[in-house]
Amino acid sequence: MTHQPLGAATEPPPSGPALRRSLGVLDGVAIAASSTAATTSIGIGLGVTAGVVGLHLPAIMLLAFLPVLGIAGAYSRLNRVEPNAGNGYVWVGRSLTPWLGFMVGWVNVVAVVAFLAYTTAVTGSALIQLAGDAGLHRVGGLALDPGSTAQTTALGIVVLVAVTLTAVTGIRTAARLQAGLLVFEYVVLLGFCGYGIVTGPHPFRLSWFDPFAIPSAQALAQGLLLSVFCYWGFEAAFSVNEEVRDPRDASRAGITTLVTMLGLFLLGSIAFQRVLSEEELAGHGAQGLAFFGERLASQPLAALPLVALMFSAVASLQAGVIPTARAMFAMSRDRTLGPVWSKVSPRYGTPAAGTLLVGALATAVAALALVIPRLSDMIMATVNAVGIVVALSYALTALAAAVRFRSLLREDWRQGLRAVVLPSLSAAALLGLGGYLGWSFYRSADHLELSADNGWFLLLTPVAMITSGLVAAAWAKWVRRSPYFRGGAGTDADAPRLLAAHH
Repeated sequence: MTHQPLGAATEPPPSGPALRRSLGVLDGVAIAASSTAATTSIGIGLGVTAGVVGLHLPAIMLLAFLPVLGIAGAYSRLNRVEPNAGNGYVWVGRSLTPWLGFMVGWVNVVAVVAFLAYTTAVTGSALIQLAGDAGLHRVGGLALDPGSTAQTTALGIVVLVAVTLTAVTGIRTAARLQAGLLVFEYVVLLGFCGYGIVTGPHPFRLSWFDPFAIPSAQALAQGLLLSVFCYWGFEAAFSVNEEVRDPRDASRAGITTLVTMLGLFLLGSIAFQRVLSEEELAGHGAQGLAFFGERLASQPLAALPLVALMFSAVASLQAGVIPTARAMFAMSRDRTLGPVWSKVSPRYGTPAAGTLLVGALATAVAALALVIPRLSDMIMATVNAVGIVVALSYALTALAAAVRFRSLLREDWRQGLRAVVLPSLSAAALLGLGGYLGWSFYRSADHLELSADNGWFLLLTPVAMITSGLVAAAWAKWVRRSPYFRGGAGTDADAPRLLAAHH
């Protein structure tokens, strides 16, 4: 990648294949909201998080929102001056160092593939639970079990193949499908959560909002990273910023999605704690939303939250495939990855080959996850690993914004506060949390075991993701001889003035 002034960067990259511009801000919101998957996060993530922080879900969701908001501001400002499908990979590579930039791109890709594998199993679990509600408990001689990783993964892979093919045919088609699924999800979610808040048997307590009442520093750190994982996905809006009609629409979509997620997570966490006890919250894992629905209504109405969870999982599968294929498209343009990832379908205007390969990789990882037989254990291990690497990616992107816009501290202190200080504080918070949690995992065990409660296993997974990125970066630099590693460094002097011109 050759260094280029940011003043010219509001257009698609001057060389290499180009994606088709066809999206508006609502399409971006649909993609980002589907990628964040509020219904899946509420239905599964709240139970996992409650197992760590107890009845303090509203507090941890509010607390995690603050650094993520700082990260979103960094994404938005960087996107205004340099819209690129590679977003953090490009921005960090230019403002900090190509090695860290490549690491951001790599860990995002690896994290999403792991997320797709996890969501594949969640989708299968929801389908099996729905079959049980309809009276189907056996197929041939096989007893259906929504907690079995093998059964849920096998069924989920069928859905993953279908949504991957839909993503190939065009991002506009995918966005429309996701918008329809989101409307149904949110109507059901708002209806059941609102009813739960009004009628739940457990009294509302202000202590739910008190972060100082969380049992320990380790519980606070792990709860925050789990909550960051719940917010993860809003940046999918920036992965399609070369396909929106106005790149600023990507920024609007990302911020709109993030604020919407905060409202939904607070609503869901309060409703869950009004309806379910701490033991019920932490003990139902992937079946949490179904249990919540059954406590509020009888069949067939009780199945609606489960249908919403299934729709959310399907939408997030597709929304995971879309930004990952585009991130790898951007990396392939720079020859940090092979040429197959940057092939654009002449018929659909999408990176079709890359999209199919992402689906194939996710299927392979889903199959590897079968070494963890219980679905709830697999979910816990995946969420912890992805939470750490996502925190690293977010922190590096925020630091890139702080470095790129640092001259604003001298020119306009208000702009400097938003563009430099807040992203820096957010980055420090996330790096500190990830480091502390990694250390606590290391201290918690004295041997390695393939188990979701083994600290060395929980630490080894994100370490393997990061180490594989260093190997891939070395291959790209010295074997592929990618120009990205020659021209990525440096701070663009005209970026702050261009940023001010957009206000």
